[in-house]
Amino acid sequence: MVRNPFHLIEFSPWPLTGSVGALFLTVGSAGWFHGSSYSVSLLGFVLIIMTMFQWWRDVVREGTFQGFHTSKVFSGLCWGMILFITSEVCFFFAFFWAYFHSSLAPTPELGSCWPPIGIEPLNPFQVPLLNTAVLLASGVTVTWAHHALMEGNRSAGLQGLAFTVALGIYFTFLQAGEYQEASFAISDGTYGSTFFVATGFHGLHVLIGTAFLGVCLFRLQADHFSSGHHFGFEAAAWYWHFVDVVWLFLYLSIYWWGC
Repeated sequence: MVRNPFHLIEFSPWPLTGSVGALFLTVGSAGWFHGSSYSVSLLGFVLIIMTMFQWWRDVVREGTFQGFHTSKVFSGLCWGMILFITSEVCFFFAFFWAYFHSSLAPTPELGSCWPPIGIEPLNPFQVPLLNTAVLLASGVTVTWAHHALMEGNRSAGLQGLAFTVALGIYFTFLQAGEYQEASFAISDGTYGSTFFVATGFHGLHVLIGTAFLGVCLFRLQADHFSSGHHFGFEAAAWYWHFVDVVWLFLYLSIYWWGC
């Protein structure tokens, strides 16, 4: 009898707890914004965090210790990550569309010029350029870690991953300082809203990617990866390279061209 090459998962409570947590978080946040207590949203947040840890623990066990991630499952995971990154490309495309729609043909309400009258844009050759160098360097270090892992060099892989996580944290620190020093806010018309939404969501993706790589660093330290079985790290590296590329477009269009 030929064994099914696909992994048929067992019954799991985590989809249910995740859905309940998302419901509590959404309803509780809406009530909190209207003056109610934040206890319901806090409960939803705790449920989602618990579900994340428990569900990912099960996936790590299935792929690392139980051998359920066959070649067919691996192919499905690869395509799933590719489609997820494609959806993220479409997500950021909407922000770029909004920015160029407003900047290429500024309306009289904006003073018929871009940046609008009264807006003093950030200098692209100061903190934004440093952030660009930081992210490009992180792309180099994550590639270094990937090649070291494929060659079975665990110590070099740990060093490359540690440098990448540190650079991701440094990028977030620089961006937070940049936001504090900006002379405009998200409420300052079209420029403020498009700038902070686009760069803010990218900053959120940097935080997620840093956490993603941080988990990979912990797993590599625990010997969960080998030279031939490390898709968890590979997916994190793909995501990080996507974050790098999006930042290059943000820097060239919003910071450099837009000023």
